[in-house]
Amino acid sequence: MNVDSVQILIAMIFYILLVIGIGVYFAKRANENSDNYFLGGRSLGPWVAAMSAEASDMSGWLLMGLPGVAYWCGLSDAFWTAIGLAVGTYLNWLLIAKRLRHYSVVAGNSITIPEFFSNRFKENTKIIRFIASAFILVFFTVYAASCFVTCGKLFSSLFGLNYQLMMIIGAIFVIVYTFLGGFLAESSSDFIQGIVMIVALVLILATGTAAAGGPEAILNNIKNIPGFFSFFGIAQPQLIDGVQQVSSTGAPLFGEAGSYGFLTIISTLSWGLGYFGMPQVLLRFMAIRRSSELKKSRIIATVWCVISLFAAVAVGIIGRVLFPSEAMLLTSSGAENVFIVLSTNLLPPLIAGVVMSGILAATMSSSDSYLLIASSAFAMDIFKGIFKKDASDKQVMLLSRVTLLLISLFGIIIALDENSVIFKVVSFAWAGFGATFGPLMIFSLFWKRVTRSGAIAGMLAGGGMVFVWKLLIRPLGGVFGIYELLPAFVISCIAIVVVSLLTRKPSAEIENEFEAAKAMTE
Repeated sequence: MNVDSVQILIAMIFYILLVIGIGVYFAKRANENSDNYFLGGRSLGPWVAAMSAEASDMSGWLLMGLPGVAYWCGLSDAFWTAIGLAVGTYLNWLLIAKRLRHYSVVAGNSITIPEFFSNRFKENTKIIRFIASAFILVFFTVYAASCFVTCGKLFSSLFGLNYQLMMIIGAIFVIVYTFLGGFLAESSSDFIQGIVMIVALVLILATGTAAAGGPEAILNNIKNIPGFFSFFGIAQPQLIDGVQQVSSTGAPLFGEAGSYGFLTIISTLSWGLGYFGMPQVLLRFMAIRRSSELKKSRIIATVWCVISLFAAVAVGIIGRVLFPSEAMLLTSSGAENVFIVLSTNLLPPLIAGVVMSGILAATMSSSDSYLLIASSAFAMDIFKGIFKKDASDKQVMLLSRVTLLLISLFGIIIALDENSVIFKVVSFAWAGFGATFGPLMIFSLFWKRVTRSGAIAGMLAGGGMVFVWKLLIRPLGGVFGIYELLPAFVISCIAIVVVSLLTRKPSAEIENEFEAAKAMTE
């Protein structure tokens, strides 16, 4: 390890110690009871709610996955994905946040998403709670794996160390941190991590633009790549065994531009639908201390999201100009290291270390959320909610930590493949949550006629269709090659409406509770 690497490591260690300090600070309060541990006692302020929601949502995907897509195949795929996410962020805060904050209190003071759905429909047998918890365990295990992949790629790229070893060490750090402080520590540190992430992106954007000779020089360089800087085309690297080929002069080789038609754009924009079903974001809506503060949170979250997404896409494009044939970036998986390559080559080592902490921040802010929500799904919603209703807080929190370890172990196993593409891993889990919970969340909050049977049908249809479309239908290509979230979301909506209309309408108690939540002002 050379002197530069040592300086980068020092900066990152300092950041890690800061985050651990936050966990220790909140550990006592978090362990007072399960409400504090899983939802922070509904005490989040508007800034913490907004920044922690966005930081936990974006993960290392924002600093590695999205720039990697832009570097690999150009503007279109990354741009339309970013537009979908920005619009989805705004609509989620506008439409869902206040109603969910009110309804979760009215519905038995629910502190998890499965508990809210179960209480919303006054379940006795807790089938909804079990199904929702099962899907959370599956998809958050996949999500956690994507975060561990990010850790492994980050440290192996920076220090030339073994990917699997670095991935496991990163996973252990996240596990220990989540153990300490629960939701409060997670949300408070996510606030700091959200700041680190956006500063890192903007700094690399500004530095990279200057190094490339300004916006005009960047455009002049990339316009010669077929389809690279097009909203309706896509660049296609020439590959042999998955590796982009380079000419004798060192220039990367591309084939003819591919088409990026209307159906593909709609499919890519559908990323925004995922927000309506993201537990890590929805929990922030439930945890804010006053619903009147949600408007401020919405503005903060939307501005952060737009700036960060724009910067991430631009970083990938600038990287293609400055390092067009860097050996580390010649595969679709390797392209996700473009942020690291730019940071280490353009910045002094100590500052590069701080910027690299942005990737670590993004990874930690997401993985701790995923692990905490997944472990609560088993401990609170399955163990206490179904099998042992008289379980004590101590028993619930102990089982939650055991579950956290098991989920982490499965996540580590999934992440062992260093050729995993973060963008693809995240897109599958994102589709899973969006289709399983998104339609049901919207209908539960805004349609009084939705029934328990409709809710069950919607979750099973949406979650199941994600697997069916991804594994069986999408490989057929053509019109079937769209992102699985869109068809699964539509199928879930249809199932909810049809089954609800075919079954007996909700009881007067459920309808009255719906009206009470609708009428709440604070």
